[in-house]
Amino acid sequence: MYNNTYSSYGRNKGGRTSYKSKPSSRGNRRGAYIDPSKFINIPKPRTEQPVYVAKNAFADFPFHDGLKKNIEKAGYVTPTAIQDKAITHVLSGKDVIGLANTGTGKTAAFVLPTIQRLLEMPRGTTALIVAPTRELAQQIDDEFKIFSRGAGFLSVLCVGGMNIVPQIRTLREKPEVVIGTPGRLKDLVERGILSLAKTQIVILDEADQMLDMGFIGDIEFLIDLLPQERQGLCFSATMSPAISNLIHKLLKDPETISVVSPVTSEHIAQDVIKTTKDQKLNKLGEMLEDPNFEKVLVFGETKWGVQKLADHLNDLGHKAEAIHGNKSQPQRQRALNAFKQDRVKVLVATDVAARGLDIPNVSHVINFDQPNTYSDYVHRIGRTGRAGNTGQAYTFIANY
Repeated sequence: MYNNTYSSYGRNKGGRTSYKSKPSSRGNRRGAYIDPSKFINIPKPRTEQPVYVAKNAFADFPFHDGLKKNIEKAGYVTPTAIQDKAITHVLSGKDVIGLANTGTGKTAAFVLPTIQRLLEMPRGTTALIVAPTRELAQQIDDEFKIFSRGAGFLSVLCVGGMNIVPQIRTLREKPEVVIGTPGRLKDLVERGILSLAKTQIVILDEADQMLDMGFIGDIEFLIDLLPQERQGLCFSATMSPAISNLIHKLLKDPETISVVSPVTSEHIAQDVIKTTKDQKLNKLGEMLEDPNFEKVLVFGETKWGVQKLADHLNDLGHKAEAIHGNKSQPQRQRALNAFKQDRVKVLVATDVAARGLDIPNVSHVINFDQPNTYSDYVHRIGRTGRAGNTGQAYTFIANY
């Protein structure tokens, strides 16, 4: 745990947390007050989790030979639980609800059987994949291209923050797979560029996040344009009443597969950094001087604030990039790649990076600005301590 020079959060002799400050909206202007004691945790030892024993190997699935070769080249041998349980149902043409946590291989669970299904369907049949963020849509497109190599399929990435003209040009070439975010997809439909009349497979990925981000109207708009006869797949980490209503509109007699485990932060060491607003940047700079802070994801509240913080950190000599909604998608992707490839030490981001993204080996998560909800907090800090690694999270709180 980080040296408590930076944490003046007090504890009573009995070990109970004491915090006397009144609730504040600072750093949490849009959300409900979160008791700062929730930002402190002494991690529990990890218990040995039962290893999932797959019933199939990837070689056992009835994939086309070319697809099998691409799977082998990607190093896929044994499927994860969601892949093992979902692929057979998708291949059979069933509608599927897949409940699984981020990072469990959901993308391959729908991309691989979708490629196989398209190979079996008449030419001109299309698949639509909807994702909540540009980055996740990009990851799905990258994975589709890897596995569909040699199949002669064309995919198009339709997201905001990128020039719409190349997207329109590719759509006019009649791609087999359209991957995008709800707002841009709706825009393209309203322009008369994107038609869903021949869409036989529709996939919602991270459905709970899309609803949290306010995309339900756009998604319902797209669903209403789909053919009555179609295959629907919905992947999500949670199943709320709103998602249930959406699924009722999209899916028919779906097969439900649940391999979800509770999102927990009990194995991540957590503490607070109590400081004044004027001292926050200096405190953060001092923390980043510590060589143990190897790969650090810093969360801020606003797009403007995130960019300003990244610029300040670079001025202090810390290599940093920023991801936020005001950046174009190529700029965001370059920033994310630089962080993934360890060319920069710090990635400063809004909650766009809190879920869905595959960022390995994050040593620390720092909430420079507090999240809007405790659920957002859990998803933020879940970027560290992944794949059995240890993780550390800090949250700045106001010092009055």
